Amino acid sequence: MSQPVPARPGHLLTRAWPRWLYLAGDALAWVVTLTVLTVARYDLSFARVNRPGLALAVGLVLLAHVGGSLVLRRRYRYASTDEVVALSVLTGAVAAALVLASALTEPRVLPLSVALAAPASALLAMLTLRWLYLRGRRWARRPPPDVRRTLVLGAGAGGAQAIAMMLGDVASTLRPVGLLDDDPRRRHLRMSGLRVLGTIADLPEVAAATRAQVAVLAIPSATSEQVARAADLAAEAGVTLKVLPPAAEILASRRAPGGHAPHVSALRALSLEDLLGRRPVDTDVDSIAGYLDGRTVLVTGAGGSIGSQLCREIARFSPARLVMTDRDESALHAVQLSVDGQAMLDSEDLVLGDLRTPGFVDRLVARHRPDIVFHAAALKHLTLTERFPEEAFLTNVAATATLLQACAAADVERFVHISTDKAADPASVLGFTKRLSERVTATVAAGLPGTSRYISVRFGNVLGSRGSALTTFAAQLEAGLPLTITDPAMTRYFMSAHEACQLVLQAGAIGRSGEVLVLDMGEPHNVEDLARRFAALHGYPAPEVVYTRVRSGEKLVEARLGEAEQDHRPVHPLISHVRAPLLDPDLLPAIAELRSDVLARPDGSVAAWLRRVALAPALAGAAGRRRTS
Repeated sequence: MSQPVPARPGHLLTRAWPRWLYLAGDALAWVVTLTVLTVARYDLSFARVNRPGLALAVGLVLLAHVGGSLVLRRRYRYASTDEVVALSVLTGAVAAALVLASALTEPRVLPLSVALAAPASALLAMLTLRWLYLRGRRWARRPPPDVRRTLVLGAGAGGAQAIAMMLGDVASTLRPVGLLDDDPRRRHLRMSGLRVLGTIADLPEVAAATRAQVAVLAIPSATSEQVARAADLAAEAGVTLKVLPPAAEILASRRAPGGHAPHVSALRALSLEDLLGRRPVDTDVDSIAGYLDGRTVLVTGAGGSIGSQLCREIARFSPARLVMTDRDESALHAVQLSVDGQAMLDSEDLVLGDLRTPGFVDRLVARHRPDIVFHAAALKHLTLTERFPEEAFLTNVAATATLLQACAAADVERFVHISTDKAADPASVLGFTKRLSERVTATVAAGLPGTSRYISVRFGNVLGSRGSALTTFAAQLEAGLPLTITDPAMTRYFMSAHEACQLVLQAGAIGRSGEVLVLDMGEPHNVEDLARRFAALHGYPAPEVVYTRVRSGEKLVEARLGEAEQDHRPVHPLISHVRAPLLDPDLLPAIAELRSDVLARPDGSVAAWLRRVALAPALAGAAGRRRTS
């Protein structure tokens, strides 16, 4: 059998036709319909026809239809559903005028039977022309030789969208051959000429019968269980599984610099986020826009995984200025490129510098006068912070305290500190530093006017972030090495960067000063299961796993909330509000003093100091004013 030949870019049926050609087709439909029906009314005797009346009727109809069509063509695409509806309304209006003119004239310009029947017949003819037009364009865009036969899983709105993407893209290498759906009410459904061939459980049999090579999961709201089931069935059937992402993800790709229209490229490969579950995050866009729109926003750590995603999300809400700072010049280049698509690096809103450098924070705040600060700069690797507690203190505690004091002095109205779930009942240097930063934020907030909002936002691991477990697994699989897992019982919370940042922005809108807002990250996931799924997802055979040891400061199971914290969600169903215990305000000078001591002569006593102060009861910071071991 010969392979179909794809249409050339200049194929007649794929070109944009001139407007007059569409109008000529509709005019011809009216002329032929009115003439044929009128002559048929008089038993095919043209001599008995009121020829002046027929000519007048044709002229009036064409004048009305062409005038109305010129308006419609500016609003609707030819042969689209909206255009067909508007065409039907226009034809109804012309029909009413035609019947009225025939009834009120003597002799009648047209027999009443013709005036009643002609508009419906003309509409049928015009719809036929549009159907032929669409069929012709589809034929011209027939699949290229390397087309892959595709089954669509889901016959709802997502299925219709996936089919439209495949059929509407000239460069598509996917051709839908059928649908599968578990809803018995859709058993006999047809969509774009394709039938529902069975349920999703029938995928292996239907794939064999149709010789399908690809399956597209077209259920954007699918749960992790549904995605895992589809992945298992696709593996059993020997087909490649692709997914139709949620609308928000498609729109986000279009907003990104260089974003493309969401055609077949939007049908992407299955990701780990899909397997972990894609939860809809209901954010109050108005409340977020209310505090970001037209304001000056500063993001520290803007080049990091969370910081860069925050910058992209914030840019959507039209701040007057978005000031991005980081000590990594390459990361700043990347985040500016992702925000404005240029990355010229000459903007005043791009600041290279280290928050730990004496005087840098004061100059940064004084020069840019931010209204809102998102503080995402931090050290985050547990093992490294255990080995180098002085560095963790300088970045996560001292720099945060310096920034908080500078913002308070400059009347910054809103400060959002990005924390971690390791601050809940901390057992590591990283956890102690972040818990202490939460408490310092609350302590500074307590001394500010009621209009200020200084809060912390706590969440867990971010999928795909730099240095995360997934990047380690990817490197090990690529090198053919065993996967290193701490313990078969270890579990962790995971979120996508997009989901986390949406909730961070929402927390900034609803948080009360001094609070720690804890994001609901769903259920914890077993790390070994996650690693094995990750390997299978990327086409690797079952990997070898080597168990390492639980390192200092590590927990087998993380918690969102400490034992003394209540899960109180007064505003948003995915955000808990807890109060951070206040520290003695005299601790802030003690932090500055300790910072000077650490820079001058580190002696290894910082870890014990961090533990004692982070876990101290509320207002019991006086004992920590001076560093002791």
